[in-house]
Amino acid sequence: MMSIGRAPFDFQRAAWAASLEGKSGLIHAPTGMGKTLAAWLGPVCDWVGRNPDGWKPPTNTKRKTGPPIEVLWLTPLRALANDTEQSLNQPIDGLGLPWTIERRTGDVSSSVKKRQRERLPTALITTPESVSLLLSYPEARKNFKTLRTVIVDEWHELLGSKRGTQTQLALARLRRWNPQIRIWGLSATLGNLDQALQHLIGVGGQGGRRRGTIIAGPNEKDIELDILLPDDIERFPWAGHIGLRLVPQVVEKIRSARTTLVFTNTRAQAEIWFNKLMSAAPDLLGSIALHHGSLDMAIRNEVETMLSRGRLRAAVCTSSLDLGVDFPAVDQVMQIGSPKGVARLMQRAGRSGHQPGRPSKVICVASHAFELVEFSAAREALAERRLEDRPPYDRPLDVLVQHVVTCAAGGGFESEQLYKEVKTAACYAGLTTQQWQWVMDFVERGGEALTAYPQYARIKEQKKKWGPSTPTIARDHRMGIGTIASDPAMLVKYNSGRTLGTIEESFITKLRPGERFTFSGKTLELLRVRDMAAYVKPSKRKRGTVARWNGGRFPLSTQLADGVVQRFAQYARGAVADEAIAKIAPLLDLQMHRSKLPTPGAVLVERTRLRDGWHTFAFFFQGRLVHEGLAALIAHRLTGGEPGTVGINVNDYGVELLTSRELKLATPDWYRLLSPVGLVDDLLECVNATVLARRQFREIARIAGLIVPQPPGGRRRSGRQLQATSEMFFEVLTEFDGGNMLLHQAKREVLDQQLEFERLRAAIRRLRETDFETITTERLTPLAFPLFADRLRAETVSTEQWEERLMKQIESLEEDD
Repeated sequence: MMSIGRAPFDFQRAAWAASLEGKSGLIHAPTGMGKTLAAWLGPVCDWVGRNPDGWKPPTNTKRKTGPPIEVLWLTPLRALANDTEQSLNQPIDGLGLPWTIERRTGDVSSSVKKRQRERLPTALITTPESVSLLLSYPEARKNFKTLRTVIVDEWHELLGSKRGTQTQLALARLRRWNPQIRIWGLSATLGNLDQALQHLIGVGGQGGRRRGTIIAGPNEKDIELDILLPDDIERFPWAGHIGLRLVPQVVEKIRSARTTLVFTNTRAQAEIWFNKLMSAAPDLLGSIALHHGSLDMAIRNEVETMLSRGRLRAAVCTSSLDLGVDFPAVDQVMQIGSPKGVARLMQRAGRSGHQPGRPSKVICVASHAFELVEFSAAREALAERRLEDRPPYDRPLDVLVQHVVTCAAGGGFESEQLYKEVKTAACYAGLTTQQWQWVMDFVERGGEALTAYPQYARIKEQKKKWGPSTPTIARDHRMGIGTIASDPAMLVKYNSGRTLGTIEESFITKLRPGERFTFSGKTLELLRVRDMAAYVKPSKRKRGTVARWNGGRFPLSTQLADGVVQRFAQYARGAVADEAIAKIAPLLDLQMHRSKLPTPGAVLVERTRLRDGWHTFAFFFQGRLVHEGLAALIAHRLTGGEPGTVGINVNDYGVELLTSRELKLATPDWYRLLSPVGLVDDLLECVNATVLARRQFREIARIAGLIVPQPPGGRRRSGRQLQATSEMFFEVLTEFDGGNMLLHQAKREVLDQQLEFERLRAAIRRLRETDFETITTERLTPLAFPLFADRLRAETVSTEQWEERLMKQIESLEEDD
């Protein structure tokens, strides 16, 4: 936001001028530099220029009203909507304009939503799901006929998700209704700007580019990155063993600042750190809060309000506070554990110093010794603004199926006209007529397998126009609009009825009544589970199992992985980049003593014989998800498809292959194992893609409208019920409609999401141009030990037993030197 009395930045003036010229574009500037005003004042000035004498409300209404809709503002989070509404109202109030600005999100009353269906405000702030819902009503085109500008906030957050795809389809619809509409996106952390622009503004006929402009803000926003250094570094690191030892230093840093956001990468980690901080600094009770996406919205809103008013010393949080909510009191950010990506760290750092002229300050806390190297590499990448790409989805048909039914309910459509409209969305520019015909057939009669069931005949044609088959179909469809995927969750409630939040069903069903777990910063005792709710009471004991959620582990990005290898190579040449590298020097020296450090242009392979067999460690530095695919592929090709003869384990740095015999692989052998020939088929076979696709199909089936999590007037279905229903559909379609394109999409998404397939394919191209240097070691090296430790964890029943075995192994390794 631009401060009062401050002269506008050049990029803001450029954005206003471009908007007044009728252009669309992407505004890319650091957090806190005034992107909101850069996008907002263009359409405001345009309206003032078209209404020099002001505006008179219609005389046929008793309610106070403003001009009809001019601006649609899309935000990825409801929490951002409140903050955005306040920011947009400031210049409107200052100019004395008669505009009305309203939100339309889940926390807005039904009476306001009903009124908005009759007449939209001058500026509407809403989410992709809500705008799609508005498009599903017959009066949608009439209500949006005066719309002149759409602004998509935090476009980088939407671009790489199906919510971004949903947004693109909605924008395509609005562009056809209003061909002169201007579309602007806001972003602070994107690498693929040109691609992001095209997916925002759409493409022309035959996939041609539309003209748009990228307006870059000043790149001088200072980011101060400090790294907390432990007193000592073990030479054989394992994940998580450093972080909690630094709690006293973290408390000291919190005390030294006004307000601190303490970011963790997972919700479980946030719960652990919140409790550790409370134990270490009980005097800060009430001044430190917990915030993550599984907490009840009322709790999150209270935390955000306290942050806005400067009443908290710290909030331990996850990506739930990544985005652009403005907390002026926040003067520093702490990152617990490696962020695994440069853009993520930059986004989080920007939560502090959220005003022009103020630096952003981030303090990094390593949970693993090698994360000191990652932080060091991230510091350099931040200085050079080397940010990761956010690749968009390519033609997800489940989202298109949902959109077609939305258009049918929203006034109807002609098939050929809608096909052309959809293809103006960049993510569907390559949509073939065969794919379109399949989508139409699927929503008209359910495809080959579901023709006999009338509930899957969702649209019908009347007078060359397609509409919903019945009013009930349209009503039920509106209840299921959206693409947000999540694991089945249960409410966590006290007997009094107060809700604390949600926990994944897979976690809570493993507990028995009377057992304790940690959630919402509290130790709770499970009383009973009933109707998708877990009833609890506070436990008098302090210890309990920390609630766990699936997902949330970020893979190391290509940019950061390359930076880590560069840091290793610099040290091997005798250069110590900074204090973090100096601190980890004993570990790096030991790595060079027993083996060597990885360098660009070569893959380090270590072979070590232990009591359980030969361990081959290949350090590809391509990130955990890619390594999962590479390890499975290599094992599959080594054994000719026979299972069980090669054990595999992976982390962000490399893969471990455990065999009974020594693997003597030269560079040509690695090239053969990494051949791109038959890559897709081999991957689908070796990762058991059918089983994974069956689980992936659940979300696809929900988005496409095949399964309904909560039927109208009914109870919410459990995760087991939803999975059973989706598996039934998967089996039926596989047997009776083998060409069903949603089945193929499920397998493709397994490759894309589980293994980062495009990145994996690019990695194979790079690796096949690289030398492989194999070193046989007598003992495990510091780089190999984390992989060994992870394997040991999987083989050990309890955490205590694992740590005991690990410490004995470390003592043995240390005695050798």
